[in-house]
Amino acid sequence: MVKTAKQILHKPFTSKITYILFGAIATGLGTGFVVSVFRWIIDRTMEGLFIIYPVMKHNLWFLLPYIALMFVVCWLIAIVIKPQIKNLVGSGVPQIEAVFLKENKMPWWSILWRKFIGGLLAICPGLMLGREGPCIEMGAMIGQGIEKNLIHTKSEIRQQLLFQCGIAAGLSAAFSAPLAGVLFLVEEITFSFTPLEVIAALIASFCSDWVTLLFFGTTPCLYLPVNGPLPLKYYWIILVLGVVLGLFGYVYQYCLLSLRPIYSKITKLTKLPNVYHSIIPLLLIIPVGLWDAKILGGSHVFISSLSNAKFMHTMFDSSWEIIFLPLVFFVVRFIYSMISYGSSVPGGIFMPILALGAILGAFAATSLIHMNLLSTNYYPHLIVISMAAYFGSIEKAPFTAILLLTEMVGSVEQILPMVIATFISYYVVDLLGGRPIYEALRLQMNYK
Repeated sequence: MVKTAKQILHKPFTSKITYILFGAIATGLGTGFVVSVFRWIIDRTMEGLFIIYPVMKHNLWFLLPYIALMFVVCWLIAIVIKPQIKNLVGSGVPQIEAVFLKENKMPWWSILWRKFIGGLLAICPGLMLGREGPCIEMGAMIGQGIEKNLIHTKSEIRQQLLFQCGIAAGLSAAFSAPLAGVLFLVEEITFSFTPLEVIAALIASFCSDWVTLLFFGTTPCLYLPVNGPLPLKYYWIILVLGVVLGLFGYVYQYCLLSLRPIYSKITKLTKLPNVYHSIIPLLLIIPVGLWDAKILGGSHVFISSLSNAKFMHTMFDSSWEIIFLPLVFFVVRFIYSMISYGSSVPGGIFMPILALGAILGAFAATSLIHMNLLSTNYYPHLIVISMAAYFGSIEKAPFTAILLLTEMVGSVEQILPMVIATFISYYVVDLLGGRPIYEALRLQMNYK
């Protein structure tokens, strides 16, 4: 006997999604608001640095009070992070992974406000840290807080559900990239794709993204002038670029995982407690700011400057020597992002990785243009493709990388070359023995 529609379909108003709808929406809206305020303060402070550093450059006496201010900032960071230092240092993603593996616990309110204040204190002076790490951890804590104070569910699965919603909403709000937020959750944290989890995360991500649109508008947060698809005749460049970016990605992983031993040696030699390690990058970043304040921070401003008309005109029409300027930027940002991230401060690595990828793309494109192997029209294309491939190889999260860059840049025409370059760079890192960077950082933290 053939079953009828009534026998097959569920009864009306018995949807399993209903009970998570309120929690997911609340988590998304709460995360969107907190992260938007966080982003707004960072953006305004960075604008202030663009004014302060040129003034100090022409009035060196102003450096004395600024250096004194950095010691105060270091002291405040130490006060904020000391009670929960293991859960607050770095991006927070390895600590979140440890929660899912039942190796760690995080008191939501203490982590939330400390990450907010500590993240601002570390990022606003211009340290080369990303905002997304604190945003993801704050989102997870908001989800946990809503579950404990509003939902009151006794089901462990439902408790984790809002925690997951907060993770996706945090990344979504950090970059106004809701789909990438969901894929990041699946690819980096839960490693599962159940409909209920994905739908809940999607609801939270779009709610948080909607709040960020109210703050920052609808323009993609990393809009670049990428017009038209990359012609097939240039795809050989993508193959070579993927290999090179994979090699650089492995070097990044190796250096990042060497930071804790180095800072441990600094502690032994100087007797400087790890809560005060921030004074090292806070002081060392000052000469960089005096040289060029726009390369400070995460920094989406710096990435955008690589593709503005003035910079491109300089790179295309100058002598061969000028094409090595991006390599100088790369070395400076690589070293200082390492010094910043390893110094026991709250801050992420997403944006620093994207900035490094953009620089490598700019160098490759400029070199090829000078050799008449690439049209100037496709200079920004290589920047976008390089960001995706470099990020995807280091994070070992290719789907997140491709979708994140697609949403951040606001163009879907580069998906195929991004897929090719990202897969090749991913394979190179894997071949060399690389691991997903957050998993590696979690292992380094020695959770039991």
